[in-house]
Amino acid sequence: MKKLVLGMSALALSASMTMAMDVVRMGTEGAYPPWNFINDAGEVDGFERELGDELCKRAELTCEWVTNEWDSIIPNLVSGNYDTIIAGMSITDERDEVIDFTQNYTLPDPSAYLAMSMDVDVSSGVIAAQTGTIQAAFIAESGATLVEFATPEETIAAVRNGEADAVLADKSYLSPIAAEDGQLVMLEQSEMIGGGVGMGVRESDGELKAKFDAAIQSMKDDGSLNALITKWEIGETFE
Repeated sequence: MKKLVLGMSALALSASMTMAMDVVRMGTEGAYPPWNFINDAGEVDGFERELGDELCKRAELTCEWVTNEWDSIIPNLVSGNYDTIIAGMSITDERDEVIDFTQNYTLPDPSAYLAMSMDVDVSSGVIAAQTGTIQAAFIAESGATLVEFATPEETIAAVRNGEADAVLADKSYLSPIAAEDGQLVMLEQSEMIGGGVGMGVRESDGELKAKFDAAIQSMKDDGSLNALITKWEIGETFE
């Protein structure tokens, strides 16, 4: 009887652990519309919220949303504060040395320059970018002077107050800002950097990565991913 009780206890523990593993904490920034942002109700919203909820449904996972500042978003994934990064993060070789990525759920989005004047020389000017982004790395290697800020809002403020000549960021992020602010203009020059955006997971979480890979592929196959990309005006759709 004692062995039976122990066996039943072990089965119960195993079941509870399996259930716990099915609760996936989705880490995002919540400050980069239309990719992810906090709405008026105080909830995570945007393209990646809608995408992430659908991916979790298809993968049969229960998901919870967690916000984290961008500059520590990878270290806090590795340390276990959440289980994925779904935050407009471009797939790069440098990041892939620390974490794993799913297949991309968007194609590379052109990076654009936003400035107060069309006369800005981005090759020799002072260019703002968010810390830890592919845009910051690009500027650092371009010969221009890089000024980095913790949040995307601060990069825009730097242009408005004259601290920077322009900001380089995803075109999908900058376009609505340019449309709403008549003092800011999008320069004609753009940059194609990065390898598309994917979900980040810990290197030890191969099973979780495989589940999200399958879910992303199913959305590509049935056209629902392209529909979301078009709805949120993120960039080019998959062929």
